[in-house]
Amino acid sequence: MKKSVAIIGSGIGGLSTAVRLLSKGYDVKVYEKEKTIGGKTNQLIHHPFTFDLTASILMNREIYEEVFYYAHLNYKDYIEFIKVDPIYRSFYPDGTFYDFSSDLVSLIKNLESISIEDAIGYIKFLSEVYERYIIANDHFLQRSFENPFDFFKISSLVNALKTKAFSTSHQLISEYIKDEKLQKFLCYQSLYVGISPYEGPSIYTLVPVISQLYGLWHLKGGMYSYVKALEKALYQLGGVIETNYAVDEIIISDDRAIGIKSKENGAVFADIVISNADFPYTMDTLLKSDIHKGKYTTSKLSDLKYTCSTFIIYLGLKKKYPQLSVHNLYLNVDFKKNIDSAFTGHLPINPSFYIYCPTKVDDSMIVSDGECISIVVRVPNLFFRNITWNENTVKFMRNQTITALKNISGLEDIEENIIYENYLTPQNLKDSFNSHGGTAFGLSPTLTQTNYFRPHLKSDNVKNLYFVGSSVHPGPGVSIVLLSSKLVVQEILKNNTL
Repeated sequence: MKKSVAIIGSGIGGLSTAVRLLSKGYDVKVYEKEKTIGGKTNQLIHHPFTFDLTASILMNREIYEEVFYYAHLNYKDYIEFIKVDPIYRSFYPDGTFYDFSSDLVSLIKNLESISIEDAIGYIKFLSEVYERYIIANDHFLQRSFENPFDFFKISSLVNALKTKAFSTSHQLISEYIKDEKLQKFLCYQSLYVGISPYEGPSIYTLVPVISQLYGLWHLKGGMYSYVKALEKALYQLGGVIETNYAVDEIIISDDRAIGIKSKENGAVFADIVISNADFPYTMDTLLKSDIHKGKYTTSKLSDLKYTCSTFIIYLGLKKKYPQLSVHNLYLNVDFKKNIDSAFTGHLPINPSFYIYCPTKVDDSMIVSDGECISIVVRVPNLFFRNITWNENTVKFMRNQTITALKNISGLEDIEENIIYENYLTPQNLKDSFNSHGGTAFGLSPTLTQTNYFRPHLKSDNVKNLYFVGSSVHPGPGVSIVLLSSKLVVQEILKNNTL
């Protein structure tokens, strides 16, 4: 008889885990509290515009493909990749911009136009971080570390030292790069895991390096097309998704997870329970006994460090803006001060931000002339009680951001060409997606909250209870969450036989 699996949450972590387990013969049902699947990797549609709700930068293409290979499916039947080049266009307040191509010849020419010294430094920087990435990927990202002896053995500790993670991202970048604009471009990308480049470990310089060396891709139809692809595969493999199904409790008997409970829908029993809900939310809300929470009690959760949050503006425009690439950065004055504000409880006065313009390469996301753009600003999470996300706060952030956006040459008239506008705030992340404290990526991936020290994929206190998502090992970001899916399935297969 097939073993039954109940998965809480239909984010990419939950859906990819379901596809993997279905391919191994498990009976899998996914329970989603919202009416649409995808979690934070969702979609906003307002005719004629289609927006990705959050995630938009596709790194590590192979891990997206690997889920389908694992299930003996051809990814080409489900998704279509579009190569993005330049990978970034970086704008500055003085009217200049830098293009960063995945083509080495184009990249070198652009770097040499800055300075020969920085061109040499940039290549040395790529080499240094690439070596660290290989070590991190082989010895840490691809391992689950459920057993302390797996991490604390001599070979693991030696490899940890080889990653040289004790400096900050900014410190490492500054060793190789002297041009301030180039430094800002590299530093900003640490924010993609919700951590400050001035405080977070330098291992997260792997974000810009992976983008540069392996390239960036766009999925036709947007990142949500990957959610739909996983849904299609899940149904083909015999899985079930229940939407509008809010789980209120994980049922535990004799220290074993035996199902889930909903106030509206009653109890559902299963042999294995996997939570794709934010890990701190699962601990704080879905587990009712401190005995089962182990070290992650409510008081302990409050002592942990969390990522910043995000404010997103969605703009539907009635004209094209050829100045924009798919992935753009606007790196403003007072860069450090305004980046720090996201981690010190202040709203940025001169925000730097990421601009996503998928309609540059994908006309399936708009059915008329014009442009869809999303502007992403890092802001404090809700643990800073001094900020309330009301109409005035949204208006302030909107005006500061649009004013900065209009500094880009060719975008001076953008405000008069807006025909649709919407927003996502930290409060939305908390209310719609149970993001603990309205964070963008859950627990911060600091050195003391990574690898063995990050919440594990398997509960230490409850049998047959597992976790997948940004707040557990290996960490935040869609491609890394896909890795957590791969690792959690390995643990389940190791501990359960059909």
